[in-house]
Amino acid sequence: MTPIRRSRRNPASLALGLFLILTAIVPRSPGQEPQAGEELPAYPDHVRLLVVRDASGAERPVESVADWAVRRGHVLGHLQEVMGPFPGPERRVDLDWKIRSSHKEKGYTRHKIDFQSEPGDRVPAWLLIPDSRAGEGAVKRPAMLCLHQTVAIGKDEPAGLGQNPNLDYGRELAERGYVTIAPDYPNFGEYQRDVYAMGYASASMKAIWNNTRAVDLLVSLPEVDPGRIGVIGHSLGGHNAIFTALFEPRIKAVVSSSSFNAFPYYYKGDIAGWSHKGYMPRLRDRYHLDLKQVPFDFPELIAALAPRPFFTNSPLHDDNFEVEGVRVCLTAARPVYRLFHAEDDLQAVHPDAEHSFPPTARKAAYEFLDRRLK
Repeated sequence: MTPIRRSRRNPASLALGLFLILTAIVPRSPGQEPQAGEELPAYPDHVRLLVVRDASGAERPVESVADWAVRRGHVLGHLQEVMGPFPGPERRVDLDWKIRSSHKEKGYTRHKIDFQSEPGDRVPAWLLIPDSRAGEGAVKRPAMLCLHQTVAIGKDEPAGLGQNPNLDYGRELAERGYVTIAPDYPNFGEYQRDVYAMGYASASMKAIWNNTRAVDLLVSLPEVDPGRIGVIGHSLGGHNAIFTALFEPRIKAVVSSSSFNAFPYYYKGDIAGWSHKGYMPRLRDRYHLDLKQVPFDFPELIAALAPRPFFTNSPLHDDNFEVEGVRVCLTAARPVYRLFHAEDDLQAVHPDAEHSFPPTARKAAYEFLDRRLK
């Protein structure tokens, strides 16, 4: 494991307390898109993070957690300009979740379920619950939201039903004692939806909402400790893990594999791949794929996770996410983690591999999660 930076002090209670302060004082609700005529301050340099601007564009340095909270609110606001607004409470209906079938596996039971994410919409998922050990009694376990890559079978892959054992992280984490849930992303697996007809501006935001409802389901389970929930994903699932954690403070640790870099390093700045209907069409329709117009970038998103533990597997030879662009993001985010005395919680491995999640990287990721959630 290659830590991004080692800090000599990293009190978990301090980091948690600061995060609670941060979320309490963000000036804009995560679900509030800027109103008509309201403009957020523009930030032309998405790598220069320790500055904050006011409505007139006047700039001052970020010198405290409170200063960063203001900048973080701007980051989430700009992200919603592209993705559309995070849904409000009117969509948070009763989960009404149901078990459709159950399969006993070695060390855990795999339940096929579905749950109501909003009025008229049910999301299919796998829920894996570890067996109780003799004499263990009623134990509250850590839990993981496990998000799949771009693969037709969707949720089946992390649940251990695919053809690539390197992406069985839902199954492997269940075997390590985590309750895991793996939902389908829109238009993968058994979940076919026109999210735009449902009022969403992006499939990304619909997935974020479904994932927050999956967290609602996890915290409702008697087997789950609601204070020890994380998220993991590879490729599509990896950046979906980042997006979801930005809007879901109950997620306490994030593992993202082969899933991001700074936009100028993504196919030399050609971000068309992010703009189709499976992601964020506004990147093309509103911002014309022009990086000078796009109001956010991944260095800001990684920093906005602070002080929560963040681990990335970013291989040296990933054709989708060139590793130097990953390093740019991590270098930019490091000073923000330093504000929280949480530098130990920003970590990366760079295996000599292509677009994959090899065993050594998964082992490092699981050990990272064990230290934070177990």
